[in-house]
Amino acid sequence: MRTTLLFKAITLSSLLLLAVPAMANDATNTNPGGSKVRIVRLSQVKGAVEIDRSIGRGFEPAIANLPIVEQNQLRTGDGIAEIEFEDNSSVRLAPNSAVEFPSLERDAAGATISAVHVVKGTAYISLLKPQSKGPANQFVLVFGARKLNLDPATHVRLELQGTKAKLAVLEGAVHVADAGGETVIAKKKTATFEVFDRNEPLVAKDVESTPFDGWDHTAASYHSNVGAFSAFNSPYAYGLSDMSYYGSFTNAGGCGSMWRPYFASAAWSPYSNGSWAWYQGAGYSWVSPYPWAWTPYHSGSWAYCDNVGWGWMPGGGWNGLNNAGTLTPAQRTLTGGPISGPHIPVHPPLPHGPSMIAVNTKPIPASEIASPTSFVFRKDSAGLGVPRETLGHLDKFSNESLNRGSATTQIYTSVPQMGRADGRFTMSQSLATTVHRGYAPSSSRSSQDSYSPSFGGSSSGGGLVSSRVSASPAPTAPAAPSSGGGVRK
Repeated sequence: MRTTLLFKAITLSSLLLLAVPAMANDATNTNPGGSKVRIVRLSQVKGAVEIDRSIGRGFEPAIANLPIVEQNQLRTGDGIAEIEFEDNSSVRLAPNSAVEFPSLERDAAGATISAVHVVKGTAYISLLKPQSKGPANQFVLVFGARKLNLDPATHVRLELQGTKAKLAVLEGAVHVADAGGETVIAKKKTATFEVFDRNEPLVAKDVESTPFDGWDHTAASYHSNVGAFSAFNSPYAYGLSDMSYYGSFTNAGGCGSMWRPYFASAAWSPYSNGSWAWYQGAGYSWVSPYPWAWTPYHSGSWAYCDNVGWGWMPGGGWNGLNNAGTLTPAQRTLTGGPISGPHIPVHPPLPHGPSMIAVNTKPIPASEIASPTSFVFRKDSAGLGVPRETLGHLDKFSNESLNRGSATTQIYTSVPQMGRADGRFTMSQSLATTVHRGYAPSSSRSSQDSYSPSFGGSSSGGGLVSSRVSASPAPTAPAAPSSGGGVRK
């Protein structure tokens, strides 16, 4: 299945690459010959996460798959979040953290120019190594008065603590220009900065672990796996790792080859659940709640095939905020009637009305942890609730759920090590719990070695321990939030 998707990825990515030079330049762009048109999304939301989308509404509840544009701000309370860039590089925020995006541009050669300003808390930045020749992407990490140019294949953790900042280098090396010249922070070293001066940072020879390192490591590894796609077609294999894990291409009889999500019967519809999110100057953008739901809603089109159901076909250019192009199949029929819920709102949001309009035309089943040792995959969940890549291949579970209504597998969970004397973990730490298929390893094995990267240094409060902790079941039919947000994962 993944080989077939790889072939399709090459075709899709080539089309996206051809579409990039045609992107219109923004009139306010300060980058001659470049563009403000980018493909950046909020790829993961757990717990309390808010976003300011620069539309004059301030901070609003965030939902997964919202587009991120220049000048947007993102903050977490008791929550965690991830932002994904075109080349599958990513930024992750631990609880009680905030970032803003002062610059998201693309130069005339097609390379991306990204600046991420960490305002408070802890952020992980994982930049992938380019898999093909082409213009080099630029990434600037900003904190206080400091601006660091990060090279590709760099993975760092930044913690802001008052006027000090601790930068732990997990992969690669970071070059810092300071008053004394240049300081190189090598892998597995930590630099402590005074954020409002340019003095040479203090460099320590180890990296202390923190409770969210395991979550970061799992997520960074997931994104790095897209290299197999990118190696064939420049960096425009965006979102295909999600599509590879959560679905596959199939030959749908007279309809030809189409991609379909796992756990979706012929009754499932791609536009029954989601949100319309307003963006100034662009109008409403469709935001789908599914973990794979980025590329199929910003390129190609959906079509319905008798006895098979809805499937996505690649083709055409990339639709950014204006992704109504994938809605053209709305004029087609599904068992004699139109697709449920794709109609684009006509008017901008009222001054005190919601800027995100939820669409829930039918109950949306969610796969979930059913007990401390079992996970249930549900028919027509289309992957909603299924964690990324930690439950192995999904095709057999998909077939079973479609035949029987659900499928179950044995699981265990890994949670951050506790720093509290009573051995309990906080609500924030529970968000970083990782679900694994199978049985927990023997207690004689070190959970630190099994699940968490070994960065050296102190392990107090860091690492992961295996546990049989049950998660609260998710509702099968999420209600439309009063704030106007969409379906939450």
